[in-house]
Amino acid sequence: MARLDKLRPFILFTSGLMGACGVGLAAAASHGGDTLLLGSASMMCLAHAPVLLALYLGHQQIRTATLAGLILGLGTIVFAGDLVARHYLGSRLFPFAAPLGGNLMILGWLAIAIGAFLRAVARR
Repeated sequence: MARLDKLRPFILFTSGLMGACGVGLAAAASHGGDTLLLGSASMMCLAHAPVLLALYLGHQQIRTATLAGLILGLGTIVFAGDLVARHYLGSRLFPFAAPLGGNLMILGWLAIAIGAFLRAVARR
C-alpha cells in the first residue's frame, strides 16, 4: 500500500477535474446536448468527485482509501468518457467501455466497504 500512497495526488487531481467536467457536462446537456448521455456522464462525475476528495482527505482512517480512490476514479473516467465519446464522436471509446467503467466503480465502492474491516493506517 505504501507505493499506492505516491498516487494520492492523482486522486485529488481527478476529484477536481471530475467536478469541473460534471458541471460542464450538465451545462452542455441543458443547452441542447443529449441529456441522456451527457446528463448521465455529468451525474457520475458529480457523484464521485466528492467521494474521491473524501478518500484523499481521509486516507489515514480508511486503509483502502488510495486503492478505492484509484479504482473509482478510473471507473468513472471510463464510464463517463464512453458516454461523452458516444455523444460527440458518435462511437464508443472501446467495446464494453461503459460496463467496464461501471464495474470498476462498483469495485471501488466495495474496496471502501472492505476498508471498514481493516485496521486504520498507523499515524506517523
